[in-house]
Amino acid sequence: MDRIEQDLIGTVKLPAEAYYGIHTARAAENFDVTGTGVHHQLIKALAVVKQAAAAANITMGILDRKIGDAIYQAAGEVAAGQLLDQFIVDALQGGAGTSTNMNMNEVLANRAIELLGGKKGDYTLVHPIDHVNSSQSTNDVYPTALRIAAIRLLQPLSAHCALLQGALQKKEAEFAGVLKVGRTEMQDAVPITLGQEFGAYVEAVARDRWRLYKVEERLRQVNLGGTAVGTGLNARRKYTYTVIERLRGLTGLGLARAENMVDVTQNADVFVEVAGLIKAAATTQIKIAADLRLLSSGPRAGLGEIKLPDLQAGSSIMPGKVNPVLPEMVTQVAYQVIAHDLAITMAGQAGQLELNAFLPLIAANLLPAMDNLSKALKLFAERCILGIEANADHCRQLLENSISLITVLVPQIGYEQATQLAEEALQKKCSLRQVILANKVLSAAEWEQLIKPETALKAGVFGAK
Repeated sequence: MDRIEQDLIGTVKLPAEAYYGIHTARAAENFDVTGTGVHHQLIKALAVVKQAAAAANITMGILDRKIGDAIYQAAGEVAAGQLLDQFIVDALQGGAGTSTNMNMNEVLANRAIELLGGKKGDYTLVHPIDHVNSSQSTNDVYPTALRIAAIRLLQPLSAHCALLQGALQKKEAEFAGVLKVGRTEMQDAVPITLGQEFGAYVEAVARDRWRLYKVEERLRQVNLGGTAVGTGLNARRKYTYTVIERLRGLTGLGLARAENMVDVTQNADVFVEVAGLIKAAATTQIKIAADLRLLSSGPRAGLGEIKLPDLQAGSSIMPGKVNPVLPEMVTQVAYQVIAHDLAITMAGQAGQLELNAFLPLIAANLLPAMDNLSKALKLFAERCILGIEANADHCRQLLENSISLITVLVPQIGYEQATQLAEEALQKKCSLRQVILANKVLSAAEWEQLIKPETALKAGVFGAK
């Protein structure tokens, strides 16, 4: 059996079992666009904000304890992941997040009514705005919730950066003795070890990890209590401090009242900053993934200096083919993160006067970007990096067949003679070793000593750490 709810526009028929109300139903119709709902982390974070608000309102005597306790319990249930199917508004919505806030207000009101023994829709018991939204507006609860959700996703992202860093460090140590051809601009360059290449990846990921760890500080500044434009109208001053204290206790996060609530209400630059750092981390992954695909190309007709783990058959027509699917997946996730960053940038600059109406677009791009990249890094570390093997003999063969090793002898024989030897090797289509031995530049024993990585690294020839 359905129930009827009414607003200033008219009436709407709702399923009797629905916890959402008329505002949510209208929003679901108005914004039926992507088919993707509001990110579950934002819903959970908003529920925690409502929980803190209910606790503060009880403390201040603004809410009757019986009503406040019911709202608090309902909010706690949603924060724990219950009733998520009742949040039916599309992620992209007009109104600066008002529809998400009202979806939450209605769900919590109806759940609180149920807890008090009433029937859903009887807002004389618990009202979505007068009670659940008391001392609040969308403009302070929504950005506060978005900050909490972002911090909660930033933490595993940073942790998975650390996981990837650790996996790369293991390979750096494992491949320290594998001497190979270095390449610049896709051409043979001076020798390098495979371990040094992986060491460079380690440092890049470490920088990303540190930047993501530090940016959390900016996300901790919240405008809860600032209500509509940050001036605090309709919220008591003591409530502002009380609600943030309650929120810190519920989240375990070091949240703090923003010094200038008007600033935090109207400006979204912190989200643009976070997105930019996530994009930087994504570009690092693109570089690493591209290198791994190139270094593992083959197995017979490419560089073939490393072997990636065999994860799945690579072709529906070519027997035996195995593709570098993890680096490909990571690359695609990273490209999507860059696309997310552009949308966040556009939304961040689109705010006008006292409010940015495009926070839903920021939320719809920022949270998936963090979530997806975090999961991708974990898979990359565990299912790809840790299983990489070096084709050491092939690396040595390519090095000996390259003329790049002549650079090592430039300090001894000079650039001109070194160039002549390199040209001779190219013209005669023979190895550099043969030319050097024929011209008695080095003896066979000296050559073997030269191409030992431990000897070269000890001498500092290849930039020992």
